[in-house]
Amino acid sequence: MDVILYDYFRSSAAYRVRIALNLKGVTYERREVHLVQGAQRSDAHLARNPQGFVPALDIGDGRILTQSLAIIEWLDATYPDARLIPADPIARADAMAQALLIAADIHPLNNLRVLRALESRFGADEAVKGDWYRQWIVEGFTALEALAAAKAGDGPFLGGTAPGIADVMLVPQLYNARRFDTPLDAFPTLLAADAAACALEAFATASPERAKPA
Repeated sequence: MDVILYDYFRSSAAYRVRIALNLKGVTYERREVHLVQGAQRSDAHLARNPQGFVPALDIGDGRILTQSLAIIEWLDATYPDARLIPADPIARADAMAQALLIAADIHPLNNLRVLRALESRFGADEAVKGDWYRQWIVEGFTALEALAAAKAGDGPFLGGTAPGIADVMLVPQLYNARRFDTPLDAFPTLLAADAAACALEAFATASPERAKPA
């Protein structure tokens, strides 16, 4: 199966999928869709994903998957080793609650199209956009820290002894938080999980620094 990831090196949603592919040991080809230059609005990319987002994953049989969580669920079903989403219903609900706090509550308010709309429609300058970004990061991470601390298990990851879906979501969001100079000292559980994850090659290889085109 020839897998192609339509990607942008600094997209946190695409970053999640790179991590998941690496954790699963899936070989894939990356094709850059430059979001800042507007390549996501090209006819070719809109034919792959009518939303004009990345990631889009061509799974090699003529089908293209979109939305990072949906792609990761497909990967878990197709490559069940190194499971990211627990099978146990309660553990699954806990893990998905943490993952969705990032994917559904933090990230949509801070993605590129929202930041551009704040500037173009409401006159926000860089300082205002930074304040906006940090507000939603801090609010979301405050709740996630409480959830993660309450559910802390035996291992260093949010997923326990091995990284899980919440870790896959957390690492890209913390990367973006640092880009926007977000104060993070109040989130020791999240920082510890991030450090443990980033020490793994699957996470390190997926980082924007490693994924950035030459």
